[in-house]
Amino acid sequence: MALRSRICEMLGIEYPILLAGMGGASVPALAAAVSNAGGLGVLGAAACSPEQLRDWIRQTRELTDKPFGVDTLLPASVTRGSAPQSGGAPENPMELLGEYQQFTRDFMDREGLPQVDTEAAMRAAGAPEMGKGGPQLFSKEFFEAQMEVVIEEKVSVYAAGLGNPEPWMDRLHANGTKVMAVIGKVKHAEQVVGSGIDMIVAQGHDGGGHNSPIGTISLIPQVVDAVGDRVPVIGAGGISDGRGVAAAMMLGAEGAWIGTAFLATEEAGIEHFQKEAITESGEDDTVVSRSLTGKPARMIRNRWADAWVEAGKEPLPMPYQSMISGPVMASGIKAERKDVIPGFAGQGIGLIDAIRPASEVMQDLVTGAEEALSSAKSYS
Repeated sequence: MALRSRICEMLGIEYPILLAGMGGASVPALAAAVSNAGGLGVLGAAACSPEQLRDWIRQTRELTDKPFGVDTLLPASVTRGSAPQSGGAPENPMELLGEYQQFTRDFMDREGLPQVDTEAAMRAAGAPEMGKGGPQLFSKEFFEAQMEVVIEEKVSVYAAGLGNPEPWMDRLHANGTKVMAVIGKVKHAEQVVGSGIDMIVAQGHDGGGHNSPIGTISLIPQVVDAVGDRVPVIGAGGISDGRGVAAAMMLGAEGAWIGTAFLATEEAGIEHFQKEAITESGEDDTVVSRSLTGKPARMIRNRWADAWVEAGKEPLPMPYQSMISGPVMASGIKAERKDVIPGFAGQGIGLIDAIRPASEVMQDLVTGAEEALSSAKSYS
């Protein structure tokens, strides 16, 4: 049974499998590899400066002549995290920066983490310096500057990993760009459909990174019922093999948005020790925490996330928490500490046991989905 749906024609791809735009992992090499294998590669550009984003787009075009996309964040409010608990963060997070930076220093001392030049590490990752020639990372101006590059470069596909791209919709469509948004609730799907979106990614709680409070198997059919007669719905959240792709499609999705399965690939942009952490972890080794970005995100359980729980501290909202976690992330990577910064991952992590080329992962996803759909059909 051939793995096809209408999104293949809409996006100009062979298979309805899309690489999730994972920051730090979905780099040009990985996006191009997925596109060359018949899917849609998507650059995870959330933290890219406008200059780096333009460079990534052009690099990807040198590696593939197939369609690919760009994923950035467009949160309605970059200072809104989950509601603070009693005694949590004040209305002005800047008031807590000093205290929270000391929390970071104390953690690093306890863990024996090496001191690093955090500003240099952030520049190397493409983040502009605060107030020095570029917009602050994860500020309104930063997101808007990224969108200007997306429009100027006339990318094939744009995906809003958070938020609604409505303000840019007319200009994107004028370029022939297909536009999608990642959502985690039915009400959010209805909101973005009203903006003229081309397709929806319904990502459930099982997924890695920023995700929904609603489980994948519950979310997908409800979103399909709500908006599937107007736009295609793509399933996401914990889909790590072909059976998961088939399950999403049997729930009414017309494709799958897949991240974790592509983390342990040769082309992924994360560190090798983080790829090893993926292959060594099981289904109960992830946790949802705001300790890295300020918004709830699923990651492999680690000592940094646990430290916040143990201390009873509420992380600051985005973008302030990145100022707190940045030194730990940079130092943990330098020290190759799997127990401190193993990375984001979904609950399907237990299905991944080796680091492989992305083309092999893609082929297994397609073959597994086709076999599962054929088996399901034989029961009907």
